[in-house]
Amino acid sequence: MSWLIYNGSGRPHNHIERLPEPPPWRVFDGGPPLAPPTTDAQSRTRVAEMHQAVAYQPEPETVELVNAALYLRRPLLVTGRPGTGKSTLAYAIARELGLGPVLHWPITSRSTLKDGLYQYDPLSRLQSFRPGADPGTGDDIDMYLRLGPLGTALLPWERPRVLLIDELDKSDIDLPNDLLTVFERGDYKIPELVRIAERYPQCSVPVEDSAQRVTVTDGLVRCRAFPIVIMTSNAEREFPAAFLRRCVSLHLKEPGAGQLVQIVRAHLGGLADSGADLIERFLARRSQGALATDQLLNAIYLLNQAELAREEGTLEVDRQVLADRIFSYLSDTAEDAEFELSLDES
Repeated sequence: MSWLIYNGSGRPHNHIERLPEPPPWRVFDGGPPLAPPTTDAQSRTRVAEMHQAVAYQPEPETVELVNAALYLRRPLLVTGRPGTGKSTLAYAIARELGLGPVLHWPITSRSTLKDGLYQYDPLSRLQSFRPGADPGTGDDIDMYLRLGPLGTALLPWERPRVLLIDELDKSDIDLPNDLLTVFERGDYKIPELVRIAERYPQCSVPVEDSAQRVTVTDGLVRCRAFPIVIMTSNAEREFPAAFLRRCVSLHLKEPGAGQLVQIVRAHLGGLADSGADLIERFLARRSQGALATDQLLNAIYLLNQAELAREEGTLEVDRQVLADRIFSYLSDTAEDAEFELSLDES
């Protein structure tokens, strides 16, 4: 029997049930266990995300390192140029292993650990109190508190949830170390619930991705099955050594000609054959600067539509000119080099 839990085939299966017990230092005992998300919750995955998950074409190294993260219960730090499928990997894993909708936390320079764990709106709660009511009772706090994507992922699920922490390199300098503490402990406290725990030990709070509510006891949330955490980075900054040591690192390379054909065929079917010249042109321009694979997909789809219009006599199109407009570089460096080259040639 193969050791692979995630095999990258894109076909759903139940191999997650074969995942062995974690190493002793990665055992978590949260409870009571929560059942996996319902079918209704899973249906909320966007059509575009589902299509990308189905069409995803992982390299063997990607499959191996995903499984390493699964076995070790460690976060997977995924780096690579834009368009290499860093975020799509999370959706591909969730779909193949049947783990429900992906919990998505997009990072900005203002993101804090608390944003990922839970959101609490004390001002709205204070404004809603009737005259004479005691704002310290805590019996309605659940109306103003909701678990975030990270907080939801760390609930005591029977099977791990997939959490996508997108573009972590955009974060404040402290966030990676803050995440490290939570990932090591596998739990967190909600101070607003801890303060009222003596009078209200159990509070029912809503979660990130559905109308489901969960019971939090004494303000503490502790995981049972450590989540499958996919953290993406465009390598715009370095991370602390202690953080990197506790992650499984994966660098996604830009797909070559053969893999590009497979990707185009998975997304656009027979258009892969008619777009062979565009694939060659894409590779030639990519050698001069940063391009993303979705630019190639956009070009092949659009030019196919343009060809249909041309055949009907309603449009004249120059494939190379239109393709080059779509294959615009993702950084100024390549454009500057191309401009200087054109001056030299003239």
